[in-house]
Amino acid sequence: MAQFKDTDYLAISASVRMLENSLLTAEQYEQLIAAKSDDEEAKLLQSFGYGQLEPKHPEAIDADLMAVRADALDELAAAMPTPGDLDVFKIKYDYHNVKVLLKAEAMNVSPGEMLIGLGRASDKEMYLAHQERDGSNLPGHIDDAAREGYDILAATRDPQLCDIAVDRWYFIDLLETAEATGSEFLLGYVRLQIDAANLRTLVRTMRMGKNADFLRGVVFDGGTVSTDELLRVSAGGGSGLAELYAPTLLAAAGAAGVQAVSGGQLTDFERECDDALSAYLESARLIPFGEEPVLAYLAARETEFINLRIILMGRMAGVPADTIRSRLRAVYV
Repeated sequence: MAQFKDTDYLAISASVRMLENSLLTAEQYEQLIAAKSDDEEAKLLQSFGYGQLEPKHPEAIDADLMAVRADALDELAAAMPTPGDLDVFKIKYDYHNVKVLLKAEAMNVSPGEMLIGLGRASDKEMYLAHQERDGSNLPGHIDDAAREGYDILAATRDPQLCDIAVDRWYFIDLLETAEATGSEFLLGYVRLQIDAANLRTLVRTMRMGKNADFLRGVVFDGGTVSTDELLRVSAGGGSGLAELYAPTLLAAAGAAGVQAVSGGQLTDFERECDDALSAYLESARLIPFGEEPVLAYLAARETEFINLRIILMGRMAGVPADTIRSRLRAVYV
């Protein structure tokens, strides 16, 4: 892969700095939460640049947010000197589609609108490869994941085991893709994602009463926190969990994980995990140009989509305003 200098990103970095001004603020989120009606909420969304989101039609919210995601990815990819850097944000959709196709076949139903066309491979390419049992032309390890997942479902009919296998290939692909870019910033972001995924798995398995032997089969390699240390904490019933993550950006998430293991709210713990990723990206604000501010902006926009969904779906379900506020991810401003 050709190596690019940070100065190759001068133009797009300047554009991203302008785009950052359009990111929603905490005050704007509060206006949406406090809106007295769907009409008021719709007017606010329109003034914030999200006129396509319609609170009166919640069934379309996910599809509308996906369309906005696609526009954001396409806009940045067209201006990036190395569009492959954005693959780190596309890969998750590839493996989401693998899971959808495998489970739809197992249940003898159509994958329909559950497929998401935001990955490196289009949803049509994924569907055709699945039908023909040949994904050798697909990028990364998609074919490996699909084949292993299919074999597991055929042998066990256990969708959880299938998901674990697919997720393992996902993180392998994610790590290899980040390494290929030569970006230490991007590689650090991916390693933090793996650390967060392993912390989530550690907490959830302990809440379920699973032992360290079970954990060994469901954690992923490639993070900065060793799997041996995770197994030690699991074997000790959670002892040392907070201390293990204290030197990392997941320190607050580790402390919240201790509470979650003891029966605390998983929503608080999940929010802290996501906020740790946002905190990592905050460092990009100090970098004038390069791939860092571009990738940080895209991740910040992704957090914005998550927060909008939390607000819109929460209001639709009648969730109290304070509960909605507590679930919002940290705002990148």
